[in-house]
Amino acid sequence: MHRTGELYGQFETLEQQKDTATLGMWIFLVTEVLFFGGLFLTYTVNRHNYFTAFGVGGNMLDLTLGTTNTVVLIASSFTMAMSVWSAQTDRKKLLPLFLILTLILGCGFLGIKYVEYKQKFDHHLVPGHSFDLTYRINHPSPNDNPKELEDERKEIEDAIRTEASGTPAEQLTALNAHAQLYFSLYFGMTGLHALHMIVGAGLLIWAIKESFKGRFTAAYNTPIEIVGLYWHFVDIVWIYLFALLYLINRHSV
Repeated sequence: MHRTGELYGQFETLEQQKDTATLGMWIFLVTEVLFFGGLFLTYTVNRHNYFTAFGVGGNMLDLTLGTTNTVVLIASSFTMAMSVWSAQTDRKKLLPLFLILTLILGCGFLGIKYVEYKQKFDHHLVPGHSFDLTYRINHPSPNDNPKELEDERKEIEDAIRTEASGTPAEQLTALNAHAQLYFSLYFGMTGLHALHMIVGAGLLIWAIKESFKGRFTAAYNTPIEIVGLYWHFVDIVWIYLFALLYLINRHSV
């Protein structure tokens, strides 16, 4: 394919090339909205059907870690926006700085998510044969808050009585089964989001390398804007995930 500088042969001007690339990214993001939208719809339907179990599952998430991750990701949106601004205004020294800050915040998000995932494995909240909502209260660690454990015990006991008819053992089995559906969606939705974050981190690494070469200028900064659109989309998806998974009816089941 013929290329003159940063202008590819099928385009007449850099502006036309930029408009085409931006349109292509927006079309891609629309398909991503449809993709995540299906997961959100699945979550909504099942939350309606198994409200109590989903409420218990949501209350077992670490709100502090979730909130911290939200703040980190919002901060990364700011640094990404500043990266786009730096490229548009030809500030070649600031551009790699803001891109690096964005990458650091993105990696921080993934690190916190790893800690949160490890908690779920430690507390036997990963769907499968070892899943057990009562594991933590029956096997407390020295670092666990006694009051928090007692509140969790009461919440589970109340949920068992309202989840299904039958013996207490049958009710607990039903609650565990429905809660596994919640955590399946939790891991599926947040895991897919984390995968998008990893892809975004790869794009940032590439952009950082190119920015150190001085490739992006006020006349040509399309890749930075495209990466910025992708990064902001991933951030917005997390805001919805945070609200749906962590905040809805918290401690009110």
